[in-house]
Amino acid sequence: MGRLLISLVALLALSGCALVEGRKGFGPGEQDWGFVDVRKDAHMFYWLYYTTAKVSNYTQRPLAIWLQGGPGASSTGYGNFEELGPLQLDGSYRSWTWVKDMNVMFIDNPVGSGFSYVDSSSAYTTNNKQIALDLVELMKGFYKAHPEFKKVPLHIFCESYGGKMAPEFALELYYAIQRGEIESNLTSVALGDPWTSPIDSVMSWAPYLLQLGIVDQDGHDKIEASALKTKKYVDTGKWTQATLQWSSTQSVVLRESKGVDFYNVEKPTRGDQYLRNLFAMSHEERMYRTLVHYDIDENRDKMLEELMLTNVTEALNITTGVKWGAQSGTTFSKLMGDFMKPAVHIVSELLNNSTVKVGVFSGGLDLICATPGAVNWIAGMEWEDKQSYLNSSRLGINVNRVLEGYEKTAGNFSMFWVNRAGHMVPADNPAAMSHILRYFTKFG
Repeated sequence: MGRLLISLVALLALSGCALVEGRKGFGPGEQDWGFVDVRKDAHMFYWLYYTTAKVSNYTQRPLAIWLQGGPGASSTGYGNFEELGPLQLDGSYRSWTWVKDMNVMFIDNPVGSGFSYVDSSSAYTTNNKQIALDLVELMKGFYKAHPEFKKVPLHIFCESYGGKMAPEFALELYYAIQRGEIESNLTSVALGDPWTSPIDSVMSWAPYLLQLGIVDQDGHDKIEASALKTKKYVDTGKWTQATLQWSSTQSVVLRESKGVDFYNVEKPTRGDQYLRNLFAMSHEERMYRTLVHYDIDENRDKMLEELMLTNVTEALNITTGVKWGAQSGTTFSKLMGDFMKPAVHIVSELLNNSTVKVGVFSGGLDLICATPGAVNWIAGMEWEDKQSYLNSSRLGINVNRVLEGYEKTAGNFSMFWVNRAGHMVPADNPAAMSHILRYFTKFG
């Protein structure tokens, strides 16, 4: 019997089948998922997709983590079904899914987002450091359940507000590794259309829209005036007021642009009708609706919510009694005093004090985290290879004879400009995203 088992294992390895001890979840391939108690009364949810690549063992491929923005948007919902998971929102297969090349884990964070939940209102996070430490605890629990991943290269990818959470998570994880508190092969962190320096993003809106012809000089001046009020609050450390003024600035943008889409300036919108509906809402509801929500298409929002609350909840047997949420307003509210604080110094510390590769990728059609804002905060950041970066050549990204963007690299830092993409680069330009994935993970 023992020889038969050994022969069977060898046969499976030769045939290219992955030896996986996952579960049947929702969608194709082997999966696993679970909750980790990251603190008292705080429970974080992860959903792991084992790679469907033809390998003898899934540990032959890296592990990519995806963190959504918000703060409070759900990775297991948005990132999974709208951007890079194996299934699209309508149930069809996504040909460019990351899962075909690597293991992918979606994490609902901060606690209170998606399937993650708290037992007490005091358990919500109120700053970026708490979020990062919770994610380190999540990884401790994950590695305890999946020790085979400890030596597998780990790559952290994110989007939007993830541009604040991911670098601090990577930094705290790196320090925990150095202290011997956790074993992990942390390799890289890549920030997609990041909210790393909020005020740089806000200050880029007026000139960006003017140059595209979306607003005229009068509209530019009104947006800039509101943005400068936001900056004044930032400069004086009045963080909650800065968040409220950021929201007001966004309203000015929507009014002056006649309803441009914040995630892709070329995306068709309902224009004035959309604005009438929007400004009929309360200020708080409008704040969440216009930025924190990832899609202003109500039909898609309803489709995603129905999918997560029915098919996914049933397939994963989620019995916590807490319903999945697309975007947690409470999570966002608890972080209002931290929302406009920058994390550029964290990126700098990561580059200067660790061996982790760091990158930024940005869609040229994104407004909310517009590329000029990212370029500006990178130009102001101090790190040991800065001069080499400034002196390095900017290269074209060519995929199948098509120019998909540009890249610039020095030392452990890289910047990627992505053509024909808005805020959601993995969905908007999968060819460029695959190039970026290959740069960091060697697969894609």
